[in-house]
Amino acid sequence: MRYYLAPMEGLTDSVYRMVHHKYFGGVERYYTPFFSPTEVHKLTPRELRELDPANNPPCVVPQLLCKNADDFLWMSGQIAARGYSEVNLNLGCPSGTVTAKKKGAGMLADTDALESFLDRIFAACPIDISIKTRIGYQDADELPEILTIYNKYPIKELTVHARTGKEMYRGVPHLDAYGYVCENTDIPLCYNGNVVTRADAAYIAERFPDTQAIMLGRGLLSCPALLSEKKITRALMMEFHRELTDRYRVVLGDYATAGRMKEIWLLMSGTFEQDKKYIRRLQQAKTYGEMEDAVTAMICELPIKARETYEKRSDTLY
Repeated sequence: MRYYLAPMEGLTDSVYRMVHHKYFGGVERYYTPFFSPTEVHKLTPRELRELDPANNPPCVVPQLLCKNADDFLWMSGQIAARGYSEVNLNLGCPSGTVTAKKKGAGMLADTDALESFLDRIFAACPIDISIKTRIGYQDADELPEILTIYNKYPIKELTVHARTGKEMYRGVPHLDAYGYVCENTDIPLCYNGNVVTRADAAYIAERFPDTQAIMLGRGLLSCPALLSEKKITRALMMEFHRELTDRYRVVLGDYATAGRMKEIWLLMSGTFEQDKKYIRRLQQAKTYGEMEDAVTAMICELPIKARETYEKRSDTLY
């Protein structure tokens, strides 16, 4: 089984990808948070930094959020020119601000427009195209038509988040719908949705043997060593934190680094036995120094969860 890190806006940027790959690994592909090209056809300084292969581990796949084929093809050319061999099309983002523009999961609501778009990009894209999708926009009953469309194209890999766009991240995934995909396509498949332990991943692999990869998001950010064979120690977590923080300070400055690290550590606190007062202290941190003190206290004082915790099934898939 191959494991991927899901793209998460504001969290899994090039700094995080590089440092995670160095300290933990276990991830075969890191997907970038989406780039959203416009008719201007010019890369911003942030996009240039995020796409630079020198700023990334060697297993990165750029993701695009786009509904205009010309913009997609221009950006794909920029990606190809930097040595990448694959681009990922985001048809899964459920955010209201995205779907209102008929992008992300919103594209699934108009299958005629979706098919026209896919016709254009598959005819002219200079590199392989993979897709991340939901099982429908409003309802899972939309899945058969959507999958029929996907089956017309040489999609390198189809990552299926087993919820509809309207469901956002609520409730349990529709594993029966994912099973339908497994039974009705020859496209290589990656499962995504609520896998937070090794046992969850093993369950998906056993129930759906056609699955070739599993994409993890918050489960892996909660415990960055989840897929690693390394023993989780206070020293390792402190080294990871230190390098991550130092790199962010260069790119973002102290104030923005404090906010970014708060967000990361509110997830990464899942590595430790929970204590509300430590979480509250981190939430209340307003300065870089306060963030540092809160994180240091968490690493040095909270018990690390036993490795066995991640070998058990969670209750998130069932």
